[in-house]
Amino acid sequence: MEANHDLGTNHPIGSHHYRAFVGPPEKYDLIGASQFNLMTSLGLRENHFLLDIGCGSLRGGRLFIPYLLSNHYFGIEPEEWLVQEGINQNLGNDILKIKSPQFSFEKNFQFDVFDKKFDFILAQSIFSHASKKQIETCLQSAKKVMKENSFFAATFLKGDTNNTSEKWLYPESGTFTLEFFLNLIEDQGLFGRPLKWEHPNGQTWLVITKPENKENIPNL
Repeated sequence: MEANHDLGTNHPIGSHHYRAFVGPPEKYDLIGASQFNLMTSLGLRENHFLLDIGCGSLRGGRLFIPYLLSNHYFGIEPEEWLVQEGINQNLGNDILKIKSPQFSFEKNFQFDVFDKKFDFILAQSIFSHASKKQIETCLQSAKKVMKENSFFAATFLKGDTNNTSEKWLYPESGTFTLEFFLNLIEDQGLFGRPLKWEHPNGQTWLVITKPENKENIPNL
């Protein structure tokens, strides 16, 4: 029973604990709630299909999975143990029978593994650790599984310099200028717009969509 009450607040970020591994453990609940509120404000409803990139220990998934209809939540996470811990600590196995979330432990941003088009895509604190090449691969893959009116909500760490690392940074982070990041998105034939939505860790939220759908982005 004692392990169930260990919320990871004494563990440093990135340590092998289901909350601390994915970010500040003391903000675990707040960041999850913020994601959920943003996605529903963008229009997510129970009948939509959601792709959660880097779903981790289901910080947001523990809210999305009960909310969405069965077979409508899809999570990609390279660290399989995180997903299992998220189920054990946050949801329990019974909900899997009711909601049937689907997971892939694919490591290279290949989203067509589900053979599904998504109404909404989420990448919370993925681009703050990814290299330019990884971001480009992610955007390319996301475009393939987006519908004409899909919204892709993502965060990045805005700064005065651009991350030049060629590999994944963690628990370290890398910054990009807003202009540079929007150009990355445009280069993939997509449109990006920053949001005013506050992030608990000071990251910047963007909504990415196909250019013909940009006028439908909510003013958030």
